[in-house]
Amino acid sequence: MKSNSDRQELRRRSARVREMCVFAMLGAMMFCSKLVMDVLPNIHLIGMLLMSYTVAFRTKALIPLYIFVLLCGVYMGFSAWWVPYLYVWTVLWGLTMLLPRRLPRFAAYVCYPVLCALHGLAFGTLYAPMQALLFGLDFRAMLAWIVAGFPFDVVHGVSNLIVGVLVLPFSELLIRLMRQRNL
Repeated sequence: MKSNSDRQELRRRSARVREMCVFAMLGAMMFCSKLVMDVLPNIHLIGMLLMSYTVAFRTKALIPLYIFVLLCGVYMGFSAWWVPYLYVWTVLWGLTMLLPRRLPRFAAYVCYPVLCALHGLAFGTLYAPMQALLFGLDFRAMLAWIVAGFPFDVVHGVSNLIVGVLVLPFSELLIRLMRQRNL
């Protein structure tokens, strides 16, 4: 017969395993959404999903984020394009973490899409320093690289603004589902 402390430890372990499975699925969902939307350049759900995970899970949102980054590297190859992924998405996670936990609904419906859009708009600029280091670009060449990619960043920012409207409802859904499952 198991003691009460043994049962509690079993429940804790079971909850951790469930939590890790959920985070693995969320990371896979980010990756699959990227693959599905790759036909539309710079239009994807990654920023919205990452912000939703961050609002719902806070620090633990890094788990699905880096599962996504790892899957991208495994599937598309660990090369120069992949290295900035190690930090570019973390910037969005960090900025989302800086927002108050309990934003009023109206403020959340404005702040989340705007932050998501700003990250999309700044994506090339965030990406550029690592590209400059990897390819030996000087500061002027790096700026030229940023300017050349800016039209793509505008598309990225506008699409992030549109899908960013889903951050609040999706994060609320995640929170509600996790409470129902006691995770």
